[in-house]
Amino acid sequence: MSNEHTYMIVVGVDGSPASKAALRWAVWHAGLAHGAITALTAWHAPHVYDWDVPGLQGVVDTAAKKLSEVVEEVVGDTEVAVRKEVAQGHPARALLDIAEQSNADLLVLGNRGHGGFTEALLGSVSQYCVHHARCPVVIVRGHSAQ
Repeated sequence: MSNEHTYMIVVGVDGSPASKAALRWAVWHAGLAHGAITALTAWHAPHVYDWDVPGLQGVVDTAAKKLSEVVEEVVGDTEVAVRKEVAQGHPARALLDIAEQSNADLLVLGNRGHGGFTEALLGSVSQYCVHHARCPVVIVRGHSAQ
């Protein structure tokens, strides 16, 4: 039995130019480190007591489809293993949870996503993760021209 540890990178993907840049950087870095990637997208629905909200499976399916499309667009053909995950919950919490569960060596995020304050230097999810992650965090700056 081998005690080898695969270098694990978790990257947040929401389809924004910055998240695509983060995924691109993570694939490059994983290639250098002979590592693997978990690309995570998260969706959040407000709690509606015990009501069964119709259409939630559609949200999950749409999120998974969009994640697959972004991964295919950005990653294309690579030898780096990329696992895709869709999580329900606040994106920052979901990223921190998956990073901890997978014993991630690195968390990679775009400097901002689809939030309302596009002029902000660092988005709220990235800022929260920088302050609370138990592993190193890399923030990749995206450009709107990508």
